[in-house]
Amino acid sequence: MEGPQLTIRYFAGARAAAGRAEEAIPGGRSLDDLTAELTQRHGDRLAGVLRVASFLVNGVTCHDRQAPLPAGATIDVLPPFAGG
Repeated sequence: MEGPQLTIRYFAGARAAAGRAEEAIPGGRSLDDLTAELTQRHGDRLAGVLRVASFLVNGVTCHDRQAPLPAGATIDVLPPFAGG
């Protein structure tokens, strides 16, 4: 059963790989489920970014990739950043 929409926001290389800054997808899934769905939607280029990215769920780092995402959550996809 799907819950409210999740908002996915892409930053830097993730934005380039997804070809968009943001999208909404149906909820009712874990972060592992979400990354599988995003890989299916956007292909290998984004899959490579997702493997090394950090994820914020409503502004908080997500450590449990199998826990259900909160209904209506905003997920930020943050690839590794270079610089100093």
